[in-house]
Amino acid sequence: MRAEAALQQLVAEIDRCTEELALTRARAEELIGARRGGATWTEIVSRESRPLVVERISSVLASLAGAGHAWRREQALALQGEDVSINRIAAMFGVTRQRISSLIKERDDTSAPRVEL
Repeated sequence: MRAEAALQQLVAEIDRCTEELALTRARAEELIGARRGGATWTEIVSRESRPLVVERISSVLASLAGAGHAWRREQALALQGEDVSINRIAAMFGVTRQRISSLIKERDDTSAPRVEL
């Protein structure tokens, strides 16, 4: 995956997550209303339809983490392709050089052909 494609996928995921979070926020407002209306937390959670608010939030966080990770990896590779040193990339990203080396190696590991024994 190239950096631009990874960035486009990240933007698409941000858009999807924004929509999901808007639905989640509306559902959370309903839960607040139920609580203020006298319902117990047990009643609220027991009646809440799936996915639960907490499940939706976890899903959004996981999907953004995955898309963000792919973007970071591809961006690091693109910078390396422009002859930017690993140390400089690390400084740009605010991480250690070991983290950048790991990101770059991760791409090498996934693109290597697998040999079956």
